[in-house]
Amino acid sequence: MTQRVTVSLDDDSAAALETLVAETGNGQSEVVRRALTFYAANFEAANERPSENLERYYRMLSSGEHVLLDIDFLHAFLEHCYAGGEPDPAFVEAADRVSDYHAREYETRFDEVGDLLEWLSFCGFLDVREEGEGVYHLVFPSEAVRWFMTRFIERSTVELPTEIELEGGVSKVIVTERTAD
Repeated sequence: MTQRVTVSLDDDSAAALETLVAETGNGQSEVVRRALTFYAANFEAANERPSENLERYYRMLSSGEHVLLDIDFLHAFLEHCYAGGEPDPAFVEAADRVSDYHAREYETRFDEVGDLLEWLSFCGFLDVREEGEGVYHLVFPSEAVRWFMTRFIERSTVELPTEIELEGGVSKVIVTERTAD
């Protein structure tokens, strides 16, 4: 059974309806039905404040300084750089320059290694579990990612007011943070 509804549209709504009718090739009634169904299915997202994570992703991406990268591309890239058992020296040199740059940035951005680890977890490089008293368990998706991120963490934390000790496994690392002497 269908119900007839009369709706008053403002200029923006009328233009949107006209555009959608032209783009979809559907009639006005079909476009309005689909729009209402979509709005009902996404009501919470349309009416609530975006999540904190979504806002953080937006800030990261809108700066032009970061990109989204499919995890399979990251693995393929690192495996390529890791071909033959040892990482390519040119890749290591470039990665170290990036890490050293981040060390200067992180000096004023993070007070504790735990905050940095949470940030790297948010970025998708690792999972972090805080054990307390400055001890963190990190889990990486592969040995190549563990090598890459462990090296990054070691080099990018040198300017923080704490020191770290790393104990590595195949895909896990325990990070212990201590006050710098």
